[in-house]
Amino acid sequence: MLDLLLFAPPGSWLHASLAGVIGLLIGSFLNVVIHRIPKMMQRESDNYVASESNKELPHTDQYNLMVPRSACPHCGHQITVLENIPVVSYMAIRGKCTQCKAHISARYPLVELLTGGLSAFMIWHFGTSIAGLATVLFVWLLIAMTFIDADTQLLPDDLTYPLLWCGLLVNLNGNFTSLESAVIGAIAGYLSLWSIYWLFKLATGKEGMGYGDFKLLAALGAWMGWAMLPVIILLSSLVGALVGISMIVFAKMNKSKPIPFGPYLAAAGFIALLWGKSISQNYLGLFVQ
Repeated sequence: MLDLLLFAPPGSWLHASLAGVIGLLIGSFLNVVIHRIPKMMQRESDNYVASESNKELPHTDQYNLMVPRSACPHCGHQITVLENIPVVSYMAIRGKCTQCKAHISARYPLVELLTGGLSAFMIWHFGTSIAGLATVLFVWLLIAMTFIDADTQLLPDDLTYPLLWCGLLVNLNGNFTSLESAVIGAIAGYLSLWSIYWLFKLATGKEGMGYGDFKLLAALGAWMGWAMLPVIILLSSLVGALVGISMIVFAKMNKSKPIPFGPYLAAAGFIALLWGKSISQNYLGLFVQ
């Protein structure tokens, strides 16, 4: 029975469905992660500044991913277990707080559906081998980072570092690339964007991206190896350009408004993990023929 659960081959709809259900539950938790980690970072920064200035700490109450319980930001109503069932609860209460009837963002069930759908797809594609289960964690971390960066233009170390270490760990046995390639990929991923950052800053006096982007690309290099970095950078640039142009044209977004690069790196990393080798071979084939 354990073998059937842990070592199912790709294409198993039963295991993919189970992964989808688990993914829905994790998606609910990721909503908490997306909302609270930036606040936790700000509270820690505020307390550090106050401590260095010998002032009273502004935040002394307990605040983490578990405490306090989730509540409506408008009336403070604590979310009950029945109101926290992924997707179902949102539909049952029609996207409104049961107490004050304030609108609840549709992004919450969308994150849950995205997490559930991608979890199911990764298990269907890779199976439930160690590599397959690792890809589910890969997706969960990317989803959290994507929405946090879109909201705050931050890529927290609490997420980028675990993604990097997991990439190195999963490649100890060469699941996606050799350990040597993974280590070089982590180093090259970080230094490539770090170099671009400083060249851009020296040329313009402005910062073109944040250090979190360096760490995210380093993590992707750890998962897929140094040879996949050009594909990831190319894909992220294409996705970023298409989305950015679309937002300027259709959403009338201000051209001077900074655009977070993390979501595009995450999307490129997801595509590269699944089809990167094929893309790389076909791209290189254009020059061979």
